[in-house]
Amino acid sequence: MVGSAVNRAFLPAKSVFEQVGELVLLTGRTIASAVRPPYPYGEEFIGQFLFALQLCWFPLLVSTVAINFGAPGLQAANFLTLFGALDRLGGFFVLAAIREIGPFVTGVCVAGIAGTAITADLGARKIREELDALQVLGVDPIKNLVVPRFLALMLVTGLLDIFAIVAGLSGGIFTEILYHQSLGGFFATLFEQASVTDLWGSVIKCTLFGAIIAIVCCYKGMTASGGAAGVGRAVNEAVVISFLAFFAFNYVFTQTLLATNPELQTIR
Repeated sequence: MVGSAVNRAFLPAKSVFEQVGELVLLTGRTIASAVRPPYPYGEEFIGQFLFALQLCWFPLLVSTVAINFGAPGLQAANFLTLFGALDRLGGFFVLAAIREIGPFVTGVCVAGIAGTAITADLGARKIREELDALQVLGVDPIKNLVVPRFLALMLVTGLLDIFAIVAGLSGGIFTEILYHQSLGGFFATLFEQASVTDLWGSVIKCTLFGAIIAIVCCYKGMTASGGAAGVGRAVNEAVVISFLAFFAFNYVFTQTLLATNPELQTIR
């Protein structure tokens, strides 16, 4: 009885460790398949890239402008106005829009829109036993299905992050206009505080977000079971796990970036 109770208590943890291990193995197989010839996934890669870009750009635009205008825009402007330092808003947007909000909103939009579509697509194929049929025919599902989605989401999240940064900075510009301030101070502190490291760090971080989303969503889709209800559960689990994974990865990446580039912590 005691042994059974212990097994039931540790069963969720065991399932988590098993899934993490399988995700790591899938990541290794995906990277190996991506660099090893032949490369038959070009058309699928382009299709998945355009599909994700078409679905994500408008929700990302609306979300990024609204979040940056509301939180770091209006609220930070109210605080800075008390000290007569509204011109410092541009420097604050380096931290808000470039380092954090841009990659986060991009990751959330790509996971919630393109990631769910990938999970549902692969899950439906798994339920219809199409993936098994491909293996019987000698077609590798990793190279032909996972790799193009992996590369497409990495590329699209990197590009959308730049788009999100531009849209986020427009939220700061709208705030300055709302407070009848000159944009000269905003851009002066923005360019004084910003650096090339901020930009490439943001893009690389968001690109890796795309890799995490692709691996998690492909894994959940290819392991779905239980009919249509199972595909629905896989989609929900894929989104939640993707969020948790890139939130945790953001902590590690940011700590590493700040430790290797201490000048980023200096307020100029």
